[in-house]
Amino acid sequence: MSGDDDVDRDGRRQRTRRSRTALSRAAFDLLVERGLAGVAVEDIAGRAGVTRRTFSRHFASIEDAVLGDIDRDVDVFNAALRDRPLLEPPLLAYRNAVDAWLAAAGRADGGDVPLWTRRWVVFRRFDSEPRLFTGYQRIRLSGQRAAVEILADRLGVDPAVDRRPAAAVAAGSGVLLAAFQTWAIGDDPDALPRLVGEFFDAHLLLVAGAASVIPEESLT
Repeated sequence: MSGDDDVDRDGRRQRTRRSRTALSRAAFDLLVERGLAGVAVEDIAGRAGVTRRTFSRHFASIEDAVLGDIDRDVDVFNAALRDRPLLEPPLLAYRNAVDAWLAAAGRADGGDVPLWTRRWVVFRRFDSEPRLFTGYQRIRLSGQRAAVEILADRLGVDPAVDRRPAAAVAAGSGVLLAAFQTWAIGDDPDALPRLVGEFFDAHLLLVAGAASVIPEESLT
């Protein structure tokens, strides 16, 4: 009986994932066609072939549906961060988790529109669609809080007392955001992995340069 239950649960999870993906893609397509102000929940549900009630089970708003891929990115990244070897220093673990996320995203199915292009289009709309930017900020900050907890757990420290987890996440997420901003104003949707590497390499050079001039007693 437990085997049947497992099959049923797997089936439900797959159906849930398919519905969520279909809604997110429909929301993206309608955003491109009409702009956020021209999209209603009923439009998204109808385009995805589900009911309005199904939409409400997955997303709290139209912005959440449009940002569904990005929300999932945060979960994939934090899972990769949690899986990094415990001996890796926090900043190195952060960068390697970013690389793992980029690799996973590159393999994902984006449907009719390539996945990087979908994210790129959304990022380019932040200036003209402030509600989207607000939703993105909420997702980003929630993901950062989770990442701080993950790094604190890896180090075995209390993040309210030990500043290293929050400092590592602030540095890593800041570098990543700089890469995102440069990517969004460029003309190549596929450039993100390269830009992320360039910005993290630049950060490493800056840290190394700072370490060479900071008095040793300031580092203790």
